[in-house]
Amino acid sequence: MRFIARFAKDMKDYYEVSTVYDENIVKEKIDKKEAFLRSIAKRYPAAVWFERKISDDFGITIKDIFDNRTLFKHERFPKGIFPLRKDFDQKEINFSNDYREYKYERVSGDSVFEVSVGPIHAGIIEPGHFHFSQAGEDILHLEVRHFYKYRAIEKMLEGKTLFEAKKIIEKISGNESVAYQIAWRDIVCKSCDFELDERLKIQHAFLLELERLIHHLTDLGFIPNDAGFSSALAYASKMAEDSRRVMKKITSHRFGFGGIDFTIKEFDKEYLNKFLLNLEDEMKFFEDWILDIPSLWDRFDTTGILTKDEAKIYSCVGVVARASGIEVDRRNDGFYQDFGYQMITENKGDVASRFKVRLYEVFNSITMMKNFLNIDFSINKQLNEITDNINANDGEYISFCESSIGELFMYIFIKNGVIDRFFVRDPSFINWQALHLMMPNNIIADFPLINKSCDLSYAGNDL
Repeated sequence: MRFIARFAKDMKDYYEVSTVYDENIVKEKIDKKEAFLRSIAKRYPAAVWFERKISDDFGITIKDIFDNRTLFKHERFPKGIFPLRKDFDQKEINFSNDYREYKYERVSGDSVFEVSVGPIHAGIIEPGHFHFSQAGEDILHLEVRHFYKYRAIEKMLEGKTLFEAKKIIEKISGNESVAYQIAWRDIVCKSCDFELDERLKIQHAFLLELERLIHHLTDLGFIPNDAGFSSALAYASKMAEDSRRVMKKITSHRFGFGGIDFTIKEFDKEYLNKFLLNLEDEMKFFEDWILDIPSLWDRFDTTGILTKDEAKIYSCVGVVARASGIEVDRRNDGFYQDFGYQMITENKGDVASRFKVRLYEVFNSITMMKNFLNIDFSINKQLNEITDNINANDGEYISFCESSIGELFMYIFIKNGVIDRFFVRDPSFINWQALHLMMPNNIIADFPLINKSCDLSYAGNDL
């Protein structure tokens, strides 16, 4: 089974821990008087961050875990505070003067030294720490440490209706806003016994592929830029900017905020088809140009390799998984296949493979988007709409969406008509944990290139 997520919720008399796999969900009751949970991280290494988060959130002791350090509770986070317990009601946390050292993973030996990068970075990069063990230029080990801007989103959403929660959910991660909204939409439909109009589903799929275009095009520029080829960044940035302006035209926002609702939109098909045809021509030029630069591919090939076995063990998703030969994509179903979806994979698991997967997914997204536009969206047809005053049925609901980074998983527990527990697993929460496997046999100057080839979200990772 493929591991997807592990999280807990406070059920008044006990804690309930849910472990989500691709085939089923396993639930465990945890006694509050002896609150401990057995780790599954030896079998599923990516579970370790989830388990450390459970411990930080609820104070549950994790047994047999190979890493029992705190996750988001940094050096001055006060002891005895467990923010997702129901009895926690503080509006702010006063940080302690009691400094507790965070012990990084270290490699010892003659001439081995350490390099710390972040959490504050040049430019506008969000906070994140990368701790290297080095032998000269050679990377021996990397430890990734994030969670510097704990936003308390899970706690913030408690007590809100689904529609009250939407403006927060859609802004969790800017480069996946549409994907987060679609995951939210599916839970709304399930909890309100509402069947989505097929035209809406197609319009939303168009926006999801447009968001994927924007993210992939940005990466197709920045990856070569980190190998010293800035011309690719200039060209791809122009395509990404054109795509983002299309997003604004359709949704009234460059990031697609508010783009997913239950109303048919006016799609200017002539304008959109012209945009797609032009983008396709530009991409064909870009493909021919970029594939014919030997010095660039000399940097890409064999750099930052993640083998298929490693990607599978770490439950990787999205481009990171598909570039290592794993066919995992939530779009691989009848709906998307009817509109031209193709599974794009590579096998080497290096920077070159991750670049190529993005390149050819752009072409596939363009194909699907052109096919989406062949549907009649006429708004004079009767449309069953859902409004924000509808009552959601109590219960547990899950949804999945293939964001530009990979599989997004969302869970919402509705109690008395409002959110009692919200949990989301961004694809980055999985893939960040596999980044260190790509570092050995590379030099530290390759790190920005490898990191950008994965292009993971800091914000989506850090709730």
